[in-house]
Amino acid sequence: MNKGKVYLVGAGPGDPKLITVRGLECLKQCDVVVYDRLASPRLLRYLKPGTEKIYVGKLPDRHTMKQEDINQLLVDLALEGKTVTRLKGGDPSIFGRVGEEAELLVDNGIEFEIVPGITSAIAVPAYAGIPVTHRDLASSLSIITGHESPDKLDRSIHWDKVTNATGTLIFLMGVAKIGYIAEQLMKHGKPPQTPVALVRWGTRVEQRTVVGTLETIEAVVKEADFKPPAVIIVGEVVLQREKLQWYEKKPLFGTRVLVTRARAQASELADRIEALGGEPCEFPVIETREPSEPADLEALQAALERAEQYEWLMFTSVNGVDYFFHWLRKFRIDARRFHGAKVAAVGPKTAEALAQRGLIAEELPVLFHAEGLLEQLASRLQPGERVLLPRGDLAREVLPRELKALGLVPTEIDVYETVIAEEHDELALEWLREKDIHMITFTSSSTVTNLLEVLKRSGIENPARLLSEIPIASIGPVTSKTIMAAGLKPTVEAEDSTLDGLLRAIVDYRTANKQTL
Repeated sequence: MNKGKVYLVGAGPGDPKLITVRGLECLKQCDVVVYDRLASPRLLRYLKPGTEKIYVGKLPDRHTMKQEDINQLLVDLALEGKTVTRLKGGDPSIFGRVGEEAELLVDNGIEFEIVPGITSAIAVPAYAGIPVTHRDLASSLSIITGHESPDKLDRSIHWDKVTNATGTLIFLMGVAKIGYIAEQLMKHGKPPQTPVALVRWGTRVEQRTVVGTLETIEAVVKEADFKPPAVIIVGEVVLQREKLQWYEKKPLFGTRVLVTRARAQASELADRIEALGGEPCEFPVIETREPSEPADLEALQAALERAEQYEWLMFTSVNGVDYFFHWLRKFRIDARRFHGAKVAAVGPKTAEALAQRGLIAEELPVLFHAEGLLEQLASRLQPGERVLLPRGDLAREVLPRELKALGLVPTEIDVYETVIAEEHDELALEWLREKDIHMITFTSSSTVTNLLEVLKRSGIENPARLLSEIPIASIGPVTSKTIMAAGLKPTVEAEDSTLDGLLRAIVDYRTANKQTL
């Protein structure tokens, strides 16, 4: 068997979007990923299906895997012919022990590549509003490990040289030794009034910052019950924070939001949550797929083959649009055969999906649901008109029922099925159990019912009770009705049933409840 290859990849400081392009490429192509807690778990969504995931960090029932064992694991996997990505927090060459891993790979004749990452030493201060250099304050910096006992620190750090060697001192992993570090710096010439900042879990939703001086910082840390992991910044550049804070001022900073949409649609909402400073936790509970019953496929094809008969095409979702055109391609039905039909869309996203295919929908409803569509088009609908409704199998019956009541002839076709997603993120489940999710978003009734079912299948005896303790954001009244039917209560509801409306509602709630989230 041919030997595999190992990529030693820096994942960056925590924000998954801070990984390098090359690092992301390595993730996407690997057969196995070996990772620890300092690498964002959200990076795992980029893995190809079937990729083996090996966590080597600390778990409740075991301590962190020993470095020697990790080194050998990488060798063993490569000897099996696998492409391996070793995903390490920050930059692998800065206190990342990448040299030890690479040496053993060389000894075993295994090809490897070191992919640099953005080190927490510069990224974490930047997210706290602290540039590590400044033309007027510091033109150089030192990066020092602080994760040692005092006697080891004294052996590895020449305090008399380090203290005044550079304008800014960066200590990684030194929270527990902050008093000793401050004492040694003052002992060797740093003024007691020298500014100091500690930033915990920088670039992540849990980011927290405390500021003091060398003579006060130990007391500040104790009073704040400040825990590792954190980056320590010593120097005048810390004063820039007061003016340059930016990340912590974003409207959703500190807010982890559960996104339950289908995987194919979750990315847009997730990206917008990130842009507002929140952390999206993607936990898709629904998947869409082609109808599975032969009889349904025959009925679907027959309805589409009658293209010339319809006076209206009414779309109620983006999925409906996407699958409609999927079936036209699959059955080789020319879209121009629908030339006699007017086109209606239930909301702006559905209308946009149509516009991308060269179809302009009639006037949009003010309320983006079936009832709003009927109200908007009521004066233009004529008895006897034939309407094609390309929808999902779980679509509500309001639209066909009301069209029939108005004397029209609707034809419903299930262009896709909605099912419960099979793969689920164990970390998201843990966050839910521990109440580390600060807001749950529901964008359809099926996301409500499926999340409850997924939680039940995951061993949570009373899912509704668990979710009742977490704020819930609903995209609109139809979804809210399902939420309430499940024994829950929406905390906020979008004024209009769009992602824009949903995000506005979440931001308004977050702004009004900053101390409780």
